[in-house]
Amino acid sequence: MVDQTSFNQKNRERIQAVENSFGASGRSLMEPGRVLIGEGRLLKLCRRRPKQKVFYLFNDILVYGSIVLSGKWHQKQQIIPLEEVEQEDLEDGLGMVNQWLLRSPRKSFPVAAASPEEKQAWMDHIEESRRQQIARLGLKSEMRGSFAATWIPDSASAICMRCSERFGVTQRRHHCRRCGFIVCNSCSKGRTLLENISSKPVRVCQLCMSTLQAEQQENQAQSRSWSNCRWKKDSVEDNPYVLNDNVSSDEECEELAESNAPTQWANSQDSSWSPYCYFNPDHTKPASLTA
Repeated sequence: MVDQTSFNQKNRERIQAVENSFGASGRSLMEPGRVLIGEGRLLKLCRRRPKQKVFYLFNDILVYGSIVLSGKWHQKQQIIPLEEVEQEDLEDGLGMVNQWLLRSPRKSFPVAAASPEEKQAWMDHIEESRRQQIARLGLKSEMRGSFAATWIPDSASAICMRCSERFGVTQRRHHCRRCGFIVCNSCSKGRTLLENISSKPVRVCQLCMSTLQAEQQENQAQSRSWSNCRWKKDSVEDNPYVLNDNVSSDEECEELAESNAPTQWANSQDSSWSPYCYFNPDHTKPASLTA
């Protein structure tokens, strides 16, 4: 049995080492109750080709970034809350084997491990950590928002997936942020706000823009209809609180999300406690992370 005090100290040292590896550009990772479960290197399918990234799995977040100097220097830190993650098994393809899909509201992308065993270990550890995080936060596992579209790799199409115009030196590839399709500039001049992806308007294709505009008009019509209905009911019953008994499911989700309980330090008697591990034993342990 690993001594809990010793484990807590080593856990803090490892988290600090991970934080330091991202330098000043990375966010602070030291949080009360946060435990570093393990680390490894995975191939992440990027728009041009698969790239090796370093991934760190904590008990509440998944962190990844680009490798500059193995084990010592990383950049482009990305953090995904585990309660927002969904995984999907994928067959081999697109130049990657042992792959699966990671979905989140902000980003969705395929990743691949070095072996089927390592893939399964990653998926199991992520799912178990996600399940425990949802329980700690008091959320329902099915209460998740919209997931970001998975971008189709540039190499998957030589033509615009909307107008079939061939790409070339003067006709660049772009991606619709809503559907993930590869489109030309003419077919993606629209910009709209997708709150789960960015706080600023992002590029979307003409079809998605039309769909979003239609949905907006429908929502506005429903809102006007609901306002008229509420006005009539309030004027008859003269009770401004009568509608508060029926809280929408969206509002319930927001209330649950706002009532997050703080994570507690794991201990050896807790089922959520697990020793730190490297997912790929063939990886050389970075000197800065050696316990």
